Amino acid sequence: MLAKTDHRLLLVHAHPDDETINQGATMARYAAEGRSVTLVTCTAGEMGEILVPELSHLAADQQDGLGEHRRGELAAAMAALGVSDHRFLGGFGRYRDSGMQWHADGHAIPADTTHANAFWHADLTEAADLLVEVIREVRPQVLVTYDPFGGYGHPDHIQAHRVAMYAAQLAAVPTHRLDLGEPWEIAKIYWGTMAASAMRQGLRELRAAGDTETFAGMEPDGELWSIFSPDEHISTMVDGDAYLDAKMKALAAHATQISLDGPLFALGDRGSQSIWGVEAFRVAKGTPAPDESGVETDLFAGL
Repeated sequence: MLAKTDHRLLLVHAHPDDETINQGATMARYAAEGRSVTLVTCTAGEMGEILVPELSHLAADQQDGLGEHRRGELAAAMAALGVSDHRFLGGFGRYRDSGMQWHADGHAIPADTTHANAFWHADLTEAADLLVEVIREVRPQVLVTYDPFGGYGHPDHIQAHRVAMYAAQLAAVPTHRLDLGEPWEIAKIYWGTMAASAMRQGLRELRAAGDTETFAGMEPDGELWSIFSPDEHISTMVDGDAYLDAKMKALAAHATQISLDGPLFALGDRGSQSIWGVEAFRVAKGTPAPDESGVETDLFAGL
């Protein structure tokens, strides 16, 4: 059994802020416990919306400075989480945020026009080999990324999934690109998700408090967005409630993208903080090791 200080976690995300929304509490907990946490971000999020009016000049159709600004936001967020090893895939600016648009069915799809070096159009083997080099350097036992749909269809999330899964395979091949380091096989791979049951409970609390506007059209017993997984699909729940303050500070650092007064984060104000402090995962490779509760509670369980 490995000591916690020998545990190494690698997370692959598309844009700054994705990591904190999805796994910020887990990252903060593991960093505090002395486990190694490495974040690879695939783009700088240049095409993101800007929620701070005085920074609207940074938009892609104006000064196009949002990516550099979000680089600073990411650094501040990682400081709040206690994570010191965070990198951009291939270096800052190698791949650009592809942008997106909303389909009539409510999920994201690629934008009509994209930049020349948009991540969505990256050569898969080239991008994967950039990550292979990181994998062989860090030698993580656990990898976390998105599911094949990227949670809600964002093209960069889908591409990050493809790159991460392919790189994990290539990194283990004994004869593949030995100039990128000694081969390494990742023991366990997880796809981040959110528990449908926690969301349903949050909706119940909102509706019981008389709030019918937040998540209008979504009801506790109705259909949920694709980012929420049924409990039977969830292999692992990591309790990071003790690090929720760190996660919220990290979320606040992503000020151009996140408003903690927004509807999604209103769930925590109603008492359902477990939707943010307890983070859910679906195992994609490896064997979960559930505890007496019947659910795995540590991504490194069994290693």
